[in-house]
Amino acid sequence: MARRQNKPPKQSKQTVENNTAPVSQQSSHVHTQRPRTIWSILSDLRTQRALQLILLASLYASISQLTLSPVYGAVPAALYHRYGLTASFLLAFALRGYLPPWIAQGITPFCFWIPTIQFLLFQLSAVLGNPLGPVITESLTCYPLVVLSVYVAIQYFDKVNETHLDSRYGDAVPSMGLFMLFTVFQRASKSFISSLAGPGFLRSRIGLQLFIASLYGMVLPRSLLWPSMPAVAFTMVANPHCALSKTTQVLNNTLALYDYTLLERKESVTGYISVLEDNQRGFRVMRCDHSLLGGEWKMEPSKQRNRRRRVGEPIYAVFTMLEAVRLVEPSSSNMDKTALNIGLGIGTAPSALIAHGINTTILEIDQVVHEFAVKYFALPHNHSYLIGDAVAAVRNANASEADSYDYIIHDVFTGGAEPVELFTAEFMAGLHMLLKPDGVIAINYAGDITMPASSLIYRTITSVFPSCRVFREDEAPAPGTKADDFTNMVIFCRKQAMPITFRKPTHADFLGSGARREFLLPRHEIPLGAFEKSGDVLRSGKTKQLEKWQAQSALGHWRVMRTVLPDVIWENW
Repeated sequence: MARRQNKPPKQSKQTVENNTAPVSQQSSHVHTQRPRTIWSILSDLRTQRALQLILLASLYASISQLTLSPVYGAVPAALYHRYGLTASFLLAFALRGYLPPWIAQGITPFCFWIPTIQFLLFQLSAVLGNPLGPVITESLTCYPLVVLSVYVAIQYFDKVNETHLDSRYGDAVPSMGLFMLFTVFQRASKSFISSLAGPGFLRSRIGLQLFIASLYGMVLPRSLLWPSMPAVAFTMVANPHCALSKTTQVLNNTLALYDYTLLERKESVTGYISVLEDNQRGFRVMRCDHSLLGGEWKMEPSKQRNRRRRVGEPIYAVFTMLEAVRLVEPSSSNMDKTALNIGLGIGTAPSALIAHGINTTILEIDQVVHEFAVKYFALPHNHSYLIGDAVAAVRNANASEADSYDYIIHDVFTGGAEPVELFTAEFMAGLHMLLKPDGVIAINYAGDITMPASSLIYRTITSVFPSCRVFREDEAPAPGTKADDFTNMVIFCRKQAMPITFRKPTHADFLGSGARREFLLPRHEIPLGAFEKSGDVLRSGKTKQLEKWQAQSALGHWRVMRTVLPDVIWENW
């Protein structure tokens, strides 16, 4: 019996046409059916590498600002930083497809070379000036790294776009998303990197630079590592910015040519902290980034019995002026006086208060500053101190702490600029609450008297304290002789509407110090007409107005600091 054969089912004309369609049309149909879920995009290795590159670029941008601050100051270094990053991103987008494929292999070695390039450029800081110096330095280091990182990230996303994304969105949409992501990462990384920096090599600026460079090598496949070897060797052995014992010795060999010695240095929450000694002129200073927190002459104490010096001899008159809070009349007859000192520096004012038998509490944000003040500037141990944020400490003070202090010294200055939140009306109101009814507060402010920032600070303080007088550290320049008038000033205020007068200091007030004999009693009063009395006051959370003016003030401070210590001190950290 013959086996029956099954005939294939009859196909319709439409089915035949579909089966005979060109292969390109079939593949196109399959392409449009590929999954386009968020998970499929994020799980793609190319997407992950693109996001990692954006994150690393934003982290390195924040580290770049830290490395610039000891040479140019934090505020001037940040003046055009944001614009440079935006231009770098736009340039990376414009270069899309024009750079060779192997460019990704050069990102890692370039990242390792950046500390060396910065070291060479920092030697030209006096020639480049400020703020041109930071712009040129980052144009040859940070910005090219951002351009290359973003360029490769866009290339990765272009490939992801071909695979997962709908072509009708075009190429600009993923790039816009990367730009938004880069902006978010960059803003978040500023506070993260600042909190991460601290003592120890891995938390130092150079250590963080090398760590990020290593991460670039892990993210980018087939990175060229051998060109990085000379840069890493120079950084670890000869770059004075690297906080290792060998490089510190190199730094001291360089400073010895200028009769300076580095006693110790650490990186901390407020910046790069170091203690330097001038062997020729005989003084010692504490440095924070591109500013000085104070200094003392290292002369031997006088042998005369009636001139026996009980405290250090400060090199700046303004720190002895702060002690004049004790001279304001009328004062309380209470013998057990108390004082609050906000911002320690080397401890000139609190050391004098302690020597006068005043129960002194020190509020300082930086543990390293307190450590160095005790170790190198003989800050007495018999005091209470709190390491932390003064804004939070004053805000959290309860009613039981009201009327606690006879004297308050407000002396905050970090990295060339004042922390603006410590000059707001809300913070001043907290200090007003802590001050006794007949108490006196002395506020140190460094700035240009002719700028609106000084008037804003004056209006804010006088909106809280009803009676104030302002004195400057040095004599005012003759009209028309200087374009700016940057100086240290001390604002003395009372809690009550009482006139501020100073008693004549006695021999005991000087503590055997010649500087106090000369500068303790304030002399150069600033007329109140020098300040603009109409206008806003500084409010918490609304400090942009002061920050805008602070940049120009910080540039003036940078120029002043370059006349105090040689350029080589600032350039080599």
